Amino acid sequence: MTRVVVVGDLMTDAVARAKFPLARASDTPAVVTMHGGGSGANIASWLAVEGSEVAFIGRRGADITGRNRDMELMGYGVDARLVMDPERPTGTCVVLVTHKGERTMLSDPGANAALSPEDLPRDLFSTGGHLHMSGYTLINEGSRDAGIAALDMARRAGMSISVDCASSAPLERTGAEPFLEWTDGAKLLFANADQAKVLTGRDDAAAAAKVLTAWFPQVVIKLNAEGSLWYSNSRPEPVRAPAEVVDRVVDGTGAGDAFAAGFLPVWLDGKPAAEALAAGNALAAKCISNLGARPRL
Repeated sequence: MTRVVVVGDLMTDAVARAKFPLARASDTPAVVTMHGGGSGANIASWLAVEGSEVAFIGRRGADITGRNRDMELMGYGVDARLVMDPERPTGTCVVLVTHKGERTMLSDPGANAALSPEDLPRDLFSTGGHLHMSGYTLINEGSRDAGIAALDMARRAGMSISVDCASSAPLERTGAEPFLEWTDGAKLLFANADQAKVLTGRDDAAAAAKVLTAWFPQVVIKLNAEGSLWYSNSRPEPVRAPAEVVDRVVDGTGAGDAFAAGFLPVWLDGKPAAEALAAGNALAAKCISNLGARPRL
């Protein structure tokens, strides 16, 4: 089994689910719940629960929230390599879910923004392993040097590398050209249709994936209810897999992270792309059937 090293963000998600249309400048009844979050930490959690050997590199605050997030990761079976920041709090994301299920996120990276190259444990970067890089680490200016250093260490160690695009709005603010430059050498890119459009300007997901194979040998596009597709620079046509039917969508937060965690072990095992896509879709369906972005402990 290939050990997966995830470098990324650790957050606490405050999820507010509105019961009615939002009353602007007034009150709207809602159900508010707190959960472990952060794209990188979510992926590591799902990987560990599904049986992968996984280490997570990140930064947390010296607060109770940070301690709780640290213990959660260990509870999932993650080798959590968290540096405690003495000044910044653990990152927090307010997830506002409308009565129609639309999500808007307000993020405060907190300690994530101070991740530095010195925080990277050298023993985790070794031949035969796989590095998964959360795009948030590269997009955030404060942690960017750590992300670039981790990618360089993985390349020098001969590790395979995958990268996730994070989120379309901050990706657009950062710019496609710098992001593609920073991630040079990665073998696999995860994106959704909006993120792929930001990087390529193409509305069609398959066309965007084909363009992106000029930078990444393999590209996976997450298409929500339409499933997912995989494109390789060695194939003329994409491979597609339909989404799994979900009786009741409880919470879509973290579905893309769960997808990546389902896809990676099958892909790392050398199985066909269709099989890896199906595994990703299945874990995403499991995620949206639960409240929060993480597996149930």
